Parts: sequence; C-alpha cells; structure tokens
Amino acid sequence: MRGHLLGVLVLLKYCICHDVNFDGDIKDFVVGNSTLFVLTDHRLHQMTHDLNEEKRKDITNATHHNRVNILVLFDVNGTLITCGTFEDGYCEVLDINDITNSIHYERKILVGPRKDEKYVAFIDGRYLLVGKKDEDAKAHDTRFSVVTLWNILQSQTGGIFSRVAEGSDAIIQSTVRDVEFIDGFQRVSPSESYLFLNAKTDNENKVLVLWMNSSKGKKKDIIKSLKAATIQCCSDKVRPVLVASTVISSVKAVIWAGVFSAQNQQDPENNALALYDISNVQGRVKGFCPIGETPCSSESDRSIKPLSVVFKYSSMSAVAAVRNGPWIVLFIGTSDGQLIKLVLDEKFTPGCPIVLYKSDDERAVFPKMHFDPVDFKYIYIALRKQLRRVSVVSCANYSSLKDCRAALDPLCGWCLNSHRCSTQDECSDTSWVSIPTNSLQTQLFSFQMAENSFRKITLYLSLSLESTGNPTFSCAFTKDSVKLCDGSEPPSVFPNCSCSFSDQLLYTGGSKVSATVNVGNQNITETLTLRNCSSITDNSPNASYTQCVQCISSGCHWSSSSQSCKWTQGPGPQLNIQDACKYLFSEMVYKDPEILSLKPNKASFHGRNNVLLTGRNLESITKIRLRGDLDCIPKESPVFDRSSDTLRFHIPPSETKGTVKVCVVTPDDRCHGNSIITYSSQPSCTGIQPTVTWSSGGREIHVQGSNMELVDSFSIPFNKKKNETVPKTQYNTSSEDVWFHSPLYGGSGPFKLLMNVGNTTVVCVENFLYKPDPEFTGFSTVQVANDLQVNIQKKTDELNLSMSEVNVTALQGDQKYKCVLEKIESNAVICKIKGQSGVTVDSLNIIIGDMSKNLENRSGLIYLLILVALIVLILLGAAVGVIFHRKSQRQLNERMNKQLEMLESNIRRDIRQEFVDLQTEKSDLIDNVGAIPFLDYKHFALKIFFPEAGPLAAVMIRDIGQDSEKTTVDEKCQAFAALIRDKQFLSCFVHALEEQKNFSIKDKCKVASLLTLALHGDLLYLTEVMEDLLQSLMDQSSNANPKLLLRRTESIVEKLLTNWMSICLYGFLRESVGQPLFLLVSALTQQISKGPVDSVTEKALYTLNEDWLLCQAQDFEALKLKVVFAVGTRGEVSEPLEVNALTCDTIQQVKEKILQTFQRKFGFLYQQIRDIEIEYEREGKFVMLQEVDETSEIRGHVTMLNTLKHYQVGDGACIKVITTKVHAPLRSQSSVKDDENFAVKYFHLVDPDIDTDLSKHPEKKALKFKEMYLTKLLSTKVAVHSFVENLFRSIWGMPNNRAPMAVKYFFDFLDAQAERKKITDPDVLHIWKTNSLPLRFWVNILKNPNFVFSDMEKTPHLDGCLSVIAQAFMDSFSLAEQHLGKHSPTNKLLYAKDIPQYKQEVKSYYSLVKDQTSISSQELKIFLQEESKKHQNEFNESAALRELCKFMLRYFTEVSQKLEQMDAPARLKEDMQNVKELFENMKRSGWS
Repeated sequence: MRGHLLGVLVLLKYCICHDVNFDGDIKDFVVGNSTLFVLTDHRLHQMTHDLNEEKRKDITNATHHNRVNILVLFDVNGTLITCGTFEDGYCEVLDINDITNSIHYERKILVGPRKDEKYVAFIDGRYLLVGKKDEDAKAHDTRFSVVTLWNILQSQTGGIFSRVAEGSDAIIQSTVRDVEFIDGFQRVSPSESYLFLNAKTDNENKVLVLWMNSSKGKKKDIIKSLKAATIQCCSDKVRPVLVASTVISSVKAVIWAGVFSAQNQQDPENNALALYDISNVQGRVKGFCPIGETPCSSESDRSIKPLSVVFKYSSMSAVAAVRNGPWIVLFIGTSDGQLIKLVLDEKFTPGCPIVLYKSDDERAVFPKMHFDPVDFKYIYIALRKQLRRVSVVSCANYSSLKDCRAALDPLCGWCLNSHRCSTQDECSDTSWVSIPTNSLQTQLFSFQMAENSFRKITLYLSLSLESTGNPTFSCAFTKDSVKLCDGSEPPSVFPNCSCSFSDQLLYTGGSKVSATVNVGNQNITETLTLRNCSSITDNSPNASYTQCVQCISSGCHWSSSSQSCKWTQGPGPQLNIQDACKYLFSEMVYKDPEILSLKPNKASFHGRNNVLLTGRNLESITKIRLRGDLDCIPKESPVFDRSSDTLRFHIPPSETKGTVKVCVVTPDDRCHGNSIITYSSQPSCTGIQPTVTWSSGGREIHVQGSNMELVDSFSIPFNKKKNETVPKTQYNTSSEDVWFHSPLYGGSGPFKLLMNVGNTTVVCVENFLYKPDPEFTGFSTVQVANDLQVNIQKKTDELNLSMSEVNVTALQGDQKYKCVLEKIESNAVICKIKGQSGVTVDSLNIIIGDMSKNLENRSGLIYLLILVALIVLILLGAAVGVIFHRKSQRQLNERMNKQLEMLESNIRRDIRQEFVDLQTEKSDLIDNVGAIPFLDYKHFALKIFFPEAGPLAAVMIRDIGQDSEKTTVDEKCQAFAALIRDKQFLSCFVHALEEQKNFSIKDKCKVASLLTLALHGDLLYLTEVMEDLLQSLMDQSSNANPKLLLRRTESIVEKLLTNWMSICLYGFLRESVGQPLFLLVSALTQQISKGPVDSVTEKALYTLNEDWLLCQAQDFEALKLKVVFAVGTRGEVSEPLEVNALTCDTIQQVKEKILQTFQRKFGFLYQQIRDIEIEYEREGKFVMLQEVDETSEIRGHVTMLNTLKHYQVGDGACIKVITTKVHAPLRSQSSVKDDENFAVKYFHLVDPDIDTDLSKHPEKKALKFKEMYLTKLLSTKVAVHSFVENLFRSIWGMPNNRAPMAVKYFFDFLDAQAERKKITDPDVLHIWKTNSLPLRFWVNILKNPNFVFSDMEKTPHLDGCLSVIAQAFMDSFSLAEQHLGKHSPTNKLLYAKDIPQYKQEVKSYYSLVKDQTSISSQELKIFLQEESKKHQNEFNESAALRELCKFMLRYFTEVSQKLEQMDAPARLKEDMQNVKELFENMKRSGWS
C-alpha cells in the first residue's frame, strides 16, 4: 500500500509541476537557455524551465489598453524584445533575468501587427526580421510592405529600432494584399533566413518560401538577396494553406516539415504533414521584391515538391521535430488538444503514431512548440490558458528488452548495466541496445535455412537490434525441451547466431523449434516453424500464394523465376512476404470482393452489434478490418451469417471518436474495399414517456434523447439476480425516439432503465417506476339511448392510463360485445356497447398491456353482510376498551410520578453539561483544503441560466463529439439572429410576450436565458437591450412604488439582469470570493461532523439551523482510530492513518470519515464508498463491520443501525480498509440507504416512534427539549464566524480600491435613472442596488455553492445552514431596524449582534463605489468584448435561437400586432414572416 500511495503521489506531483494555468489566453511564448517567457492577454510571465514563476509584468490595464505583438528572445545579448500597440506603438528591451527591469523604451513605433494578425519575428544575425500583413495600406495602394529588417542595437546606423537602410528602408514589398506569415527561422551555417507564408489572390491560394542571405553586412544587401519559390502539397488533393511548420536539423540539406490544409474540416485527411528539401531556393515568385525594384512581377516556374507525405489527419495545428542519428522524431499538435509522436526512418518511412497527451477538452495546441533546451526529453505546448511541459519519451514504461524494442522508439534502448529501458544519455559506460535503421519494416526475429553437403541443416538467426558496445550474447535452440544443435556451428556474435542439426528432423514435415536468445540478463524466446524447403512445392504442379507464404515464413528462399521454394545460400535478410508473393495474388481461386453498403454505418465508441454488410463475392471473407487515423494496429472483427452477397459482424469499441476505414480481408490477408464507419458519442436520454408502468408489463414506453439509433436494446436490473432485457421495438427518425414494451415484474419500486450499447450498458433514467396492476372492483350498466354504457369502478392509482392502452370486452353467455372507450377517470373507466339495448352483461374482460382481468356481475348482498359484521365488531371493541381503560389508569399514574422525578434530574444535568460544553469547546477547523475545484464558465453559466437543469440545458453548450448540425447556425437561425439584433423588434418581442396572460414566470426566465445565450457573442448589444428594458420597466404605471423595483423576478429583464451579473462577475467570483466561499462550506461540513449526526434524518448536534438540530443525542465519546489499507491478497497493509470518529457513528459514517481524511491528506480520493469494506482488529483477528447484521438491535419493526459503540470499538483501535475490487470474495453488501423505505425500516440516534420499555435502554432520553440544545447553534456560529466574515468582506471588499467594473457601471446606471425619474430619496437607490446585486446574484451563490464548484454535494442540512448565513447577509443590506425578542426566530437572533457592524460596512461599500471614477463607454465596450471573446464557441447559439423562435411562432400574431402599435418599419414584419416560413419548412422536413 505504501508503494501504491507513493506512486500515486509522485504521479500527482509530476502532473502539478509540469503544467500551469494563466488568467488569460496565451498569445505567445519563447524559451531561453535558462528562462521561459509567456505572454498572455494582460501579463508577461518570467518562469523557470520547470514552470515556476519568477517575475511577472502587467502589460495592460483598464485605463491603458495595450496588446503586445512582438516577443523575441535575444539570448546572446541577454535581453528580451517586446513591442506593442500602446500610444501608436512602442518597443521595449527587457532584462532577460528580470523582466521588470526595462533597459530601453522606444515610443511612436509600430513593429508588430496592429490587429490580432499572425506574424513572424526572429533575430536575423544582427537585425530583427519581422514578416506581417501591411495593415496601414490604403485602398488604392498596389504595393504593400510585408518584410522589414529593424535594428536591435543602438550602435547600428539609424539607432535601435530603425528600419532605415543605406538610402532607403529595409523592406520587402508585395503586390499581394492578403498575406499570412506562418513561420520563419535563421540557419547559422551558412547564415541564411527563411520565411513561410500564405498568399491569397483572387484566383488561388499559394504557400511561399522567401530566402535571404543573412551573411551580408548591410541590410540593403540582405533584402536584395531575396529568392522565393512556391511550395506544393500534395499529390492526392490540393492543400493550398500552410498551418504550421518546423525545420529538421541536418548536415547536408535543409529539411523542412510543413502542415498543409485543404480547408475542409469534415475531411478526415484535411491536413497533411509533408517533408521538403529547401536547400536550393532559386528564382522569384510574382509579386514579391525588394523595395524600389520595378517591375515587381518577375517569376520563375520553380516550385518545391515534397520528399514524402508522412502523416494525414483531420486537424493538425502545430509541429516540432528532433533528429536522433538517422531517425527523425516528429511531434504533432492537433486542434482537438492532442500531442502525437511520429517516428521516421532514414527513408522518411513513418512508424506508428502515438498519442503522448490529450487535453480534457478540445483546446487547440498553440502553433509554436518548443523543446526544453536543457533537457530535450521535454517539450512545451500551450493550450489556450494552459502551458504544459510534456515528456516526449516513455522508456520507463517498458520492463523488458523485448517490450523496449517493440516500442520502435529511437530515443529508447535497453541499458544492460542498469537493466532498464532508458535514453542513451542515461546509460553511460555500458552497452545500449536499440533499434536499427530498418526496424520499422522488420520483425525482431528473422531466420534463414541452408542445406550443406553433409546432410545437415544450418539455421541462421538474426535479431533486429544494434548496440553501442559488445553485449554478452548467446542462443539456445530446443525441440520438445531437447537440445537441437550438434555444436558444429561457429560462436554467436551479436546480433547473429546459428544452429546446425541433422536434416532428418524435417523429413516428417514441419517442426516447431524454441529459440531462446540471451542479451545480457534478458531472455527472449520465440517459436520458429521449420520445414523442408524442397518439399513445400515439390508435390504441386502450380505454385500458390499459400505455398509462397509458407516458404518465406519457414526461412526458405522463394524463386520467382521457377516459382519454387529452395534452401537459402546462408545468412541474409529474410524476404518480405507481401513483396515476394504479390504476383501470385491474381492466381487465387476467388474473385475480388466488393463492399456496397454498411447498415448501420454509425456506432458509439462502445461499438455496435450485428452490422449488415452488403456486397459481392463475399464467400471467401475471413474477417473485417477497421483502421482509424491514429491506429497502429487495425481492429479486426470476425464475420458470421456469411453468404455471397451479405455477411454480419460486430463493430468493436473505440477509444476515440471520428471516422474509420472498413475493408474485408481475404485468406491472402489482402484487404478489399474502402467504406467508412463513424464513431460518435454514446446515446444520451433526455426523458421517457410514460415514466411508470404496471407489474404485468406490456406498456409502450417511449424514450427520447440523442443518438438513440445506436441503442441495441434496453434492460432493467430488478435485482442482482434478475436483469430483464427487452429489445428495441422501433426507431423514429423524425422524433429521434425509440420505444419498447415494459417486461413483467411481480413487484413494485423504482428501477434504473439501462441502454445496451454494444457490449456496454448506459444509464438512461434512474427512476423507472413499477406500480401494482390497476385494480378494478366492479361495474354497472345503464342504458343511454341505443347504447349500453358500462361504468367500471377502479381504485385510484398513479398509472395515468390512456384510452389506447385499455381494451374492454363484454360477455353475455357465449356472446361477446366490443365496449368502446369513452372516458378514463382516476377511479372509473367508462365505455359503451354501441347499438345494443336490453343486453345483460354477465362479465367483462379487461386487457391492459400484458394484464388480463375478468370482472363478474355480483349481487349487492355480500356488501350488506360485510357492513353488519363490521358494526358488531365495533360494539364489542368499545366494551372491552372501557374495562381495560379503568384498570390501566391506576398503573399510569404511578409511572407518571416516577418519570417526572427522572425528567427533572435529566434536565438539570443536560443544562449544566451544555453550559460546560459552550465554555470549553475548541475550534480546530482546517482551513487548508488544497486546490479548489471550480466549475468552468460554461457549466457555471448553465446552472445560473437554467437552475432546474432539464433536458433543454444540456443542449445549450457545445461538447466533444456533439452533432455539428445541431451547433451550426444555419440559414434559418441566421435570419432569426439578424431579427433579434434589431433593437426595436426585440423590444416589441419582449413586451408582446409579457402582455400574454398564459406567459408564465417560468417562460419569462426561459426566454431571458435563451436571449442571453443567443447574444452572448455580443454582450455590448445585450447590455444596451437590458438598459432599454429596465428603463421601460421603471416607467410602467404598475411600478408606482419604486422601492419594489427588481425585488422579484417577474419580468424577462429582471432574469436578464441576473444573467448579466453572473457573466460579468464570474472572474471576480473566482479570483476574490471563490476561496472564502469554499472554505466556509468546508468549515461547516467539518463542524457538523464533529458531533453526532443522525444517519436517517441527517439532523446534527452542531448546526446553524434550528430545524436541523439534533436534540436526542446520546452520550458519545471521541475516538482516534488507526486506519490501515490492505494492498494485496496476502495481508500486506499500509502505514496507519489517524482518523477522528465518534462512538455513535454508524459504519457508513466511519467509512465517509476515513475517505475524507485520506483525501484531505493525500489530495485524491482513495476509492468510492461502495467499493470499500472495513474490519476491526479484535484479539489479533479482523471482524467485518457492517451497517446491519444479525447482531443489530431491533425495536418493534424498526432496526437500529450498527455503530462503533455497538461493536465495542475503543480509542486507538485498528481499522483495516479493504477494497471489494481486490478482495473479490469479500464483496460488500449493498447499502441500506438504497432501500426506498430506509427512513421507515431503520433508525440511528432519533428514536423510532414506537412504545419502548425504557428500563432496557437507560441511555435513551425519555423526553428532550430542543431549547436545551440551542447553545449548540451558538457554538457552531462561533466556530465558523471567521469564515463567514471573510466571505462577506470579500463580497463587499474593494480589491485595489476598485469595485468590479460591472458593479460600478450598473450602480452608475441606477444613479442616472433615479436622476431621470427625479427620485431624491437615498433609500430608494439603496434598495435598487441591493435588489440588483446582493439579492439577485450573491444570495443565489451563497445558497448554491454547487453552482460554483464541481462534485459538491449540497445536502438538505447544509442547505439549511447556508440559508441562515444568506439571511444574515441580506439583513446586512436592509435599511429597516430589527426589533427582536424571545419569540423571534433563532436564525435572526444568531447574528443579531453582528448585523449593525455589517450594515455600516455595506453603507461604506456603496459610498466607495459611488465615489469611484466612472467607467467610460470605451472601457465597458472593451471589457464586454473580451468577455464575449473568452467564451466564444462554448454555447450552442443555434439551439438557443431555435428555442427562442418557438416563442415567436407561438405568439406570432401578438408580436405582429405589437410591431404595428409601435409603428415599426414594414421590413421587420416581412423579416419576421420570412423567418416563420423558414422554420415551418424545417418542421415539415422533420424538426420539432
């Protein structure tokens, strides 16, 4: 266990030390010899190579907006060059050891791009070379400056940051306006510079390389040395756009790798990575020339074509390379956050791509990646706000020489001295065994068979390995454990050996020989199949492909001229089967198969069963092969139900989503066809209808959700032994739902409904209810005109039967009549027998699903007899009761006197004990909780916008693998989006909706949140709309009393204000309020668990809320347990962990405290609580502790949960934790809390409501007064008081003496509205501000911390405590004076003394905000634009627009009338009609 924990902790440390998150997006980063510099939106960070921050420098603020556009490291000079946009541009030289130390500052100079355009900048010998688009060009200009050489030393002609050359500027011009620079570098020897860019003209896109001779002394000469060429990619399709590139170190040539794009994101081969030799760039390309050269149009026809295309993928975004001898190792970053490693041999043949890292979300890897200059085993990659230092080698993962070689990683080899797989620099003074240059095409073992004249066979064995030294090496060959070799062969010399033996071994046919090779201390064994080479084809008139394969795999030589198998002439390379035998493919007896279709051709990543493949010539197919972009080894699936034109197979699971290619395999191992299967997300349920069924089953259940066509069947786990599977009946493509008939179950209760997807089950709903069958008690008939009406009585149930589900047949003797359903009520079913009169119904047959019920027409006499019997029983019972009452009255008086004396004694003792506890209790809450698990922005926003978290909320965010069609803003949505971006229309739309009586408050909140999402990309416009609607709300006559404004959420704009505050204050919430809030919740949880907590009612001795106060706590003692963790099946345990517990804790509570203590100490969860059991060491043996067992105390029909006191566990006891996964025989019992009647069948500290003999339970308090325990509320308040105050002051605090920008702006807006309305009462403004900020936003956060933090369970008890704190928070903002007395609620009394101080702090806060400098419209604009940009593409704008449009269509007439009332332009009605037609067309085509 110690080793396991240590390994996990080391892994955690590794992960933490090798990544860092910043407060803004990473714009650029550079790596120096000793330091790393990271540029974000607002700061420049100076960091060590292991990502520890040394210095930081702010580059922008709210009043002085600046964007750094040049970041270049001048390592030789010990400086860092930065340039930016502040004050019409500047450049600054910073000290490389301290970026806060500015060496030189130059104003009024713009070196980098003015906007957020791509650029290239690097030190070109003695100058700074910058390539960028000319943003200052006028519309009529025909030449544009694209490359400039700048001075970087004050001693140079013109001074530092001058571009002046000898008589003119050092500039390369272009006649192409639209250019995009991607990459560039300088080669040291010889000194030459390369620039790579995309050039876009009206006709085409081109990738260009510009070359300059950097060895020239003058800038003018460097510019004039310009040469250029076009780079082409590729032969399969045109990819005219360069995405990223890197140079590969080489002695003779300049090898360059580029990522090219066809600009089709749906194409799985959209990007290609190609290698080029750019050593000899000659000529020019049209439109690029030095300044002053005319004409600028000369062009040579030279273009550079790839040496090799080594990798194709859908979305590459970055590439870096390192050379290791003849090997090239490429590292590829992707747009979905992956880092891929690809090895190339000396012929540029690629190996298997390996994913080194994958981000949790789909953040693109930044185009620049840098190796650690000190330790090349690490590479730095940036993903939006995160910088990671990723290890590029994983040699330590391989435990043997065979595994190390199988990795085919040229950076890894087997170190014979240290007996491990390592890099070469880690293996000194010993042999390092690695892969040879041809290992990508060869197996580890190859062998040849030669026959000599002495009737002997010699087996020559060779290993595909090479070594830096002379390792000890030997071979041994055995057959059936008997030594094979006769000893005449020469000694073994690494990596070759041989074995001679008699040819008689091969006379009887093939022989299997075991070859064991020893390299150092490593043994590698391989089984070789040896055959007589001459006999393989001797008996066959015609050679076959199978014989050729058999010949080569047996170490023989295949002669293509004679088509025969022969002995080899001695040691040599073993032939490749595919190359040697390919000409025999055509001689196979079967026809080439074809694939025509796959049904279905879509699966989730869990796979899919029973796929039908239709084609031709399928008789000879042996298996199906599936290969994805990153699959080294293709997946294979066997076939079944095969015929000439159809077969079936199962799609295997996949770890990744996307498309894979499918082909069919014939016996010659060739693959035919090229179909596509798409792996997508797993099916997801959004609901079922109906949600309840009856016990007999047969009810039609409809299941709604996404990707439902991927469901194979449904299953319902009724219990551990019975798991009922029901097939999927049908899939409806228009409604995207499926349905099935519920199976029979002879009971009731809630069960999970599971979807079977491939070989995996996915939970659809947690509560699928089974209720008893509907119960029919009788029926009566009545004649209605010509029809006979049948009234069937039934008991009220919760099944909500529909008329289509009930089938009634009436019987008169043998005659049957159909009874047509008229109505179903809660207690009756009414049907009619049409056209029948005078019919006497003897019985009814009622069929509902699989249930059948017969009702007989009985006389009413039986009911009269039952009534008489009941009356007699009641009279007898009353007589017996009177006699018994008189006798027991005397006994009761005697007991009452004794109990009153005991009660008085107990009350005295309890009051004294509570006083002692209040004065002596200590607060030892832990305020260090480690990393805070914040929810990311989109999930936080979703909880605020849609707190009910229904199906609608799930589709409002973009997630991995989401259907692109559902997130694409199509023509319909674009038209509606344009409509709501007209402020007049949007205002009429909102007012028209709110005027409708059937437009509920829930609808208003929904529309406000949908508007927020639809306009999230333009928060400035959303703010303007909100202001207009607020002014309109203030001007309404219904708001004559201004103090009631914004008090409740009764309008769209009020919910809109809540959402707006949440968006704008999310950053402040995370930076300033998040930690105090998390600490408060943690402190409350710890304080509650310090005392007894009733496991059934969840009431606790320590609480803030009187309703959750436990006033029946028995005597308890604190225990310190020594907890050890079982780490194996042989009794090994870890070091003990000290855990605090109470004698009254249940076994479940003890498990929770153990896991909480473990997580607080080590920073991660040990196991889920269901996966562990605990044992108590008693007299050297461990006893299993269970919640309920045969020793549990039972009172009446209620069972008491076992506690530590029940098991007599004392202080310092040893508890062992075992996991059910490791100790399979010790599977834990399911928790009693899973029982739906848990609260009725079990009790813990709160006594059950039954008569009990108190003499048997002296610890049980017969009577408790809650008021005796109110001091516990006070002690809890004292314990968490500092956390509450820290939280309150973080909310109304002023970091850097400035309120959040949104708060200042909105408070100023309210001030302006009060002035407009001529409101002079300061109380009104105070109430407005209170209703808009603390009441509308902060109280919501205080009461729902699960909106802010992930994996936080908000129990009802915790919710009650947070409500008390939230009440105190709002009382602090109240202007009314509190008058409290003995009858006041405790939640008011608890903070009564603190509220006056808080009120003063609140008034001071409001005053400071008002005195703060006003926010300019430009500052607000920048702030809102940045917020929109931060979270672009996180929400599903298309879904929000579709839902909004449903409201417009529902109230189309009312909105049109409102537009007419407001004299809106006629085009708005036309646009609205157009949108309506577009969406109605979509509904007709299947959208709902």
